[in-house]
Formats: sequence, structure tokens, C-alpha cells
Amino acid sequence: MSETKVAGAAAFAKFMTVLQAVADAPQPPTAAALARSCGYPRPTAYRIVAALAEQGMVAETEGAYRLGPRLLALASRAWSQFDLRAALSADLQALRDDTGETVHLAVPAGAEMIYIDKLESPGPVRMASRVGAAVALHSSAVGKAYLAALAEPARERLLRDLPLASRMPGTLSTLPALRAALADTAARGYAMDNEENEPGIVCYGVALRDAAGQPVACVSVSTLLFRRRDDPQAAYIEPLLRLRDAASAKLAVLPVSSGGA
Repeated sequence: MSETKVAGAAAFAKFMTVLQAVADAPQPPTAAALARSCGYPRPTAYRIVAALAEQGMVAETEGAYRLGPRLLALASRAWSQFDLRAALSADLQALRDDTGETVHLAVPAGAEMIYIDKLESPGPVRMASRVGAAVALHSSAVGKAYLAALAEPARERLLRDLPLASRMPGTLSTLPALRAALADTAARGYAMDNEENEPGIVCYGVALRDAAGQPVACVSVSTLLFRRRDDPQAAYIEPLLRLRDAASAKLAVLPVSSGGA
């Protein structure tokens, strides 16, 4: 192997180390924090994150870094060929047709959930969400469904460092309130986002488990508040619970890996 190739591989490895550190961090890290966690001099870490940001692999907000839109778009393309999305395609379409509302399929990624599929409502008003977008664990139906389905030690590890940004007046931004909501979610079998993530949007979500009983993905039904049905239990929740049971049975025989938190 030539010296040029060795040098290129070493530089690439540094970029991947920083990118992995951003992905693994419980909350968006600063460049200084990345330098410490990766063991690189600060100037090196700053150059790497600047280059990653320029290519859309990370995004900077108030001096902290998270995974960027280009990386999420690439990830969503990979997910499009993954067994999980293909295996659930017919179930998701049936759920969308039964409810008449937008359906999302999401997988965990650190302190967020990433949408890997979206089936639009046939109604005239569409959701702004998109495949590859990230939503917070504490304020979304898919996020709360995932947290509630985790074993307590794994859930508490996430909650310990989870940023509880107050996105809306009803967002659960304290740990006691979030823990209470997760207990309710676990007891009834579904999560709810009651205008906690976006104004005028209500979502119901369930977790899907693999053969080991671990949550690997979540599905939600999202409706606009002004057109929500009078009987949400029959209109959204019961179809969701039927999908959960059917999908989990399929996932029990698939070699699914979440790559999540």
C-alpha cells in the first residue's frame, strides 16, 4: 500500500471518529468537547468539524454539533433498501388507508428518532415532516413510545442526559413529568404527542419489537387537530395496536438491527 493511501486512510479515520462521536453523544457536543472525547488537539477537531459541516455531514447550532442533513439523507436511502421498511410496507399502507392520516416509521438514533418512511394522508393538508428528518425523544409520539418500551436501565441511561427542550407549551420538559407519561404509555400500549412537537398536530405512536423483545422501530399516526376524529380510540389507536402486533410478529423472524440508542 502506498504512503499516499496510508495518509488518506488515517485522515479519513479521524473524520469518522469525530462523526461517530457526534452520533454517539447524548446531546449535541461542542468542538472542544469533541476534541476531548476523541483525543485530538483542538485545532484538529475544529478543522474536522468545519469540513464535515461544509459537506452537510454535521450541522452546527449555537456552537454545538449534530448529524447533518446530507448524512441523514444518505441514511434514509440506505434504510429504503433495508428489510424493516420493505417488510412493513403493506402494513403501513393499510394503516394509512384505515386511518386516512399520515403514517410515519421511525428508528432510534441517539437522543432522537429518524423517520425512515412516510405515507402521506390522502387529505388536502399535508404534514411538513420528511424521510430523514429527526424528532426529539421526549416530545414526539414515536420517541415516547420507544422510551417506554425500553428496559428501565437502558431508558434511564438515555433520560439521564436527554435534552428536554420545551418546543411547545405542552412539551414535557421535566424528568418527573416525562417519566409519568412513559409509565402511562407503557400501561396503555401507545404514546401520544398532544401538540408537544408542533402546533395543531396530534400523534399516536407504538413501538415495534424484534425477536429479543427489544424496541427497534416505532410507527405513528399523525392528524391535524381540527380534523381529529371524535373517537380517537377507534379511529387511530386500535388500528395502530393491530399494526403493532402484526409487525412485531414479522420482525420476530427478521434479522433486524436498529443501530439505535
